[in-house]
This record gives sequence, structure tokens and C-alpha cells, in this order.
Amino acid sequence: MMCAKNIDWSNLGFGYVKTDWRYVSNYKDGQWDDGTLTGNETIVMNECAGVLQYAQTCFEGLKAYTTSDGRIVCFRPDLNAERMIDSCERMEMPAFPKERFLEAVKKTVAANREWVPPYGSGASLYLRPYMFGSNPVIGVKPASEYQFRVFATPVGPYFKGGVRPLTVRISDFDRAAPRGTGHIKAGLNYAMSLHAIVDAHEKGFDENVYLDPGTRTYIEETGGANILFVTKDGKVVTPKSSSILPSITRRSLVQVAADYLGLTVEERPVSLSELESFAECGLCGTAAVISPVGKIVDHGKEICLPSGMEDMGPVTKKLYDTLRGIQMGTVPAPEGWIMEIE
Repeated sequence: MMCAKNIDWSNLGFGYVKTDWRYVSNYKDGQWDDGTLTGNETIVMNECAGVLQYAQTCFEGLKAYTTSDGRIVCFRPDLNAERMIDSCERMEMPAFPKERFLEAVKKTVAANREWVPPYGSGASLYLRPYMFGSNPVIGVKPASEYQFRVFATPVGPYFKGGVRPLTVRISDFDRAAPRGTGHIKAGLNYAMSLHAIVDAHEKGFDENVYLDPGTRTYIEETGGANILFVTKDGKVVTPKSSSILPSITRRSLVQVAADYLGLTVEERPVSLSELESFAECGLCGTAAVISPVGKIVDHGKEICLPSGMEDMGPVTKKLYDTLRGIQMGTVPAPEGWIMEIE
């Protein structure tokens, strides 16, 4: 399958590029309409729409790839559908049914297949399903009408010119409240992280590491990714908490570690005091799979991981290569992980 779009895939960034088609479905009078593809990227809504007044919105992120044998596939979109249902329930929004979510993803990718980057380019077609309250709401209450949409945008390879391990800091800000919305993908979680990430960048850090909001003694996650650690004896450790977003990439890496690489995996609370005992650290997410961390700074105290500032650590690299291989079709996938686009 050849891509028809004349794009320099290797020099694409991670930004919005308008593609030809997006999927739209509206909820009104207690039900979703049939949904349709549209070429129109603009949204027109009332000035008092629930999303504008009270941030009633949630979203997902996933990718479509070209595999080594030329198929177009998505990676575990069923988990995105399920997580969005969880987000909707917490935000008092009507869930978009799982089968319809998967159908919307398939239709959006199929309609934009000319925008799916070729195998080996390092690029992919990023998909953004999202939903928002669309009717006027002035009292503080849920909207009664909603719009669900999926758009696609091609994005370049995350590691341009090779891997650069990140320098992160322990943040003084909290990402989520103890019994708040940290476990769902609500737009408001990201709005409240913007000041913290701008401040981190201004001070020379790549990301914030947030502590648990209750006691501020345990590692949670960063502004946009779950965290994964490797111990000096090769165990994979991921923080466990009720206010962490359940990353699909992190859950997949944990399974790859145990089933493909035979590693011991621990999902448990990780205390701040443990950081100096780890050999490797990575940030897990859709964009990069794993971004290696070389240095963690805790209020002036530098914790330099043995894996260093030049490359991924050896275990992190194996995890990255295996999961990328599964996504690209060069490593056999567990059943149900790959959805092919016809």
C-alpha cells in the first residue's frame, strides 16, 4: 500500500495537520444519531455550551500504523473505547458505545488512508476521539446534548535524530485530587497541568513528576504519561494508585515484560525515597511508547540513573523494541491487540 500524500514523513512534528475526513455523532433527546463522516473541520456551538462554561469534555488518543506487510492497523482501540466510557461515567456524560467507537475509528482511518505514513518512516496517523457538552448550560449541571468526534492527523517520529533521555523534576504542584478525576482522561486534568509544564520548561526540565496528592510521598505519573522503573536486578516496577490514568501503553508494556521477556513485574506504590535504587526509568505513552529518563531532580538533589543521558537502558530498550515490533507486525501480537483497517 503506497501513501498518496506527498509528505516528508521523517520531518513531521507532533502537531495538527488537517486531513480529509473526520467522524461526527450527536447526542440529543437521550440517544446518539447514526453518525457520519464530514470534510468540515469547524465546530459551531452556542456561546453558553457546557464545554465552554464548565469544561465538560473528555478525550482519547491512539494511532494507526502501516505494518511491515503493508496492512493498516490500530493498537488496542478497544481499551480506548472502554477508558472513554469510564471517563464519560465520571463526567456525567452519555457513553459512546464500544462497538460504535471502534466503528468510528475504522471509518476515520479508512477515509484518511492516504494520510497513514508508510512502514519504516517512524511516523503514524494520530487519532483523537473526543466528546463535549454542546447545548447551553448556565446552572452548574451536566449538558443534555453532546457531540462525539474523531479526527486524524499525521505525526512524525517521536525520537528525531536518536533518543535523548529526559531530565524531569519532582513537582510542587498536584496533578489530581485524592478522590478527583486523575484516573480518567478529562480535558480539565490537562488544563490544570499547563502552568506546571510551562514552569518546568522555563527552568530547564522536560517534564514534571507528580507525587500522590494525599501524602506527597509516593510517585504517581507525569503530566502526560505513566512512569515505569527498572530495578538493578531487572524487575519492572510501575506505581499503583487510584489517581493515576490507566495508560494503555503502560499496561501493554507490563504484559510484554512478563509474557515476552520473562521479567518480574511489580505494580505497587513507589515511594519517593526509592528513586535512588532504580537502574532505569521511562515515561510510557501513545506518542513515544517509552521516553527514557536520565535524571530526576528533587528540589536541587540530582538523581542520575545508571542508564545515563545517552540512550535507553537495556531493559527499557527491549521493552520498547518488543512493543514497537508488535505494533509494526514484526513481532507476533497477543490475540486481540491489533485491529486491522479494511
